[in-house]
Amino acid sequence: MTDPIADYLTRLRNAIRAGHRVVEVPSSKMKREITKILFEQGYILNYKFEEGPTPQGTIKIALKYDPIDKVNAIQNLHRISRPGLRQYTGYKDMPRVLNGLGIAIISTSQGVMTNKEAKERKIGGEVLCYVY
Repeated sequence: MTDPIADYLTRLRNAIRAGHRVVEVPSSKMKREITKILFEQGYILNYKFEEGPTPQGTIKIALKYDPIDKVNAIQNLHRISRPGLRQYTGYKDMPRVLNGLGIAIISTSQGVMTNKEAKERKIGGEVLCYVY
């Protein structure tokens, strides 16, 4: 696998389209940080890091649906920076997703964070994905 983050986002996307409540993905430090951000921003209901037969373990993610009309909180996950084409941004040119309604997840020298937090700290980095 050449792009584990794209695989992570695709597993989430497929689980949402299939209407699953829980999705299980292989774990890594980057995926754990992205999962924490999705939880803090209210895009997923809950998550659990599990140790398993593999050294890195797995992440169980409980997806968040509206109780009335069963619409998922995540409408779209879009991978921006890929191994073949990295996308970097400075804090002055930070992307706005859906005019501020969505988030961009940025990998910076101080860790993985949202575009709003990176702009407040005045640091740039690699734009991993857009979530809205």
